[in-house]
Amino acid sequence: MVTGRAHHTATLMLNGDVLVIGGEGESSAERYNPTRGTWSRIATLLRGVSGHTATLLLNGKVLVAGGAAGANPLMTQLFDPPSGTWSFTGNLNTGHSGHTATLLPNGKVLVVGGYDANIGNETTRAELYDSVSGTWTVTGSMKEARSYHTATLLPNGKVLVAGGFNFTTNHRTQVKPTELYDPTTGRWTYTGLLNEHRESHGATLLPDGTVLVAGGSTNQGYLASAELYDPASGIWSLTGRMIVPRSEFTLTLLPNGQVLAAGGYTRDTISASAELYDPAAGVFTRTGQMINSHAQHTATLLTTGKVLVAGGYPDVQANAELYDPGDTD
Repeated sequence: MVTGRAHHTATLMLNGDVLVIGGEGESSAERYNPTRGTWSRIATLLRGVSGHTATLLLNGKVLVAGGAAGANPLMTQLFDPPSGTWSFTGNLNTGHSGHTATLLPNGKVLVVGGYDANIGNETTRAELYDSVSGTWTVTGSMKEARSYHTATLLPNGKVLVAGGFNFTTNHRTQVKPTELYDPTTGRWTYTGLLNEHRESHGATLLPDGTVLVAGGSTNQGYLASAELYDPASGIWSLTGRMIVPRSEFTLTLLPNGQVLAAGGYTRDTISASAELYDPAAGVFTRTGQMINSHAQHTATLLTTGKVLVAGGYPDVQANAELYDPGDTD
């Protein structure tokens, strides 16, 4: 990359390029062109961000929301790919950092939880962005305050939120109950309990409609366990364990239905290892090791079927590399 980054975002745009935004102490942005294999700097953000979210809207623009940096954490901004320019859009109602943002089938964006500097703690609040009006409106609050959780859009249009942590009486507590957001009612309901407390984990929707959650950490250390959520029953069940316990890693669904787990913190080091989850067998197996170690990086599935891994720690690196699922050497 042009600039070293960690805690940044990477978003696949409609033209197949990847937009990389912000990161620790960064207000810059750049784009990756898969055809040429090159990075180029683009217009600087109007407000530097880290711990933010970047969401591709149905109109092709990218919405950047929340994050810990900048003078006003409520400000949100839009990137317009054809013009290559940034503009401010409506302000959030609540500060969010370490939150999630989910594009709903109706085109609105659901922002959930995270750390709110105004209250000095994690928040239960959720809000919706309307790209037509450019405004944010408050929707139903979660049952549990949390950050560093995951949010997964289910085939039925509901959003599953799992894991994360909050501080209770100055104690960091991982959240075991999971919840569902119903866009038709704007309300949250409890669903099944995770088998293990976890934060900074990975989650992805599998082709059969179940949700895979893997890894993460607790106050006691890093996790190798993985579990599956069945939307029909609302039950979580354990599946095969990862070979390497890892947190702050990436979990990417591949075109062949397998899931790539790459990098992350593990046993006080940063890993270069990667492994594949096979939903049919319910097991993880090793795959090619990354060239560099990465944690708090990004992984983006390209239109070619390859996965672009970029940045992260150690040393807020600029290294980027490609994973080819078809190359078994």
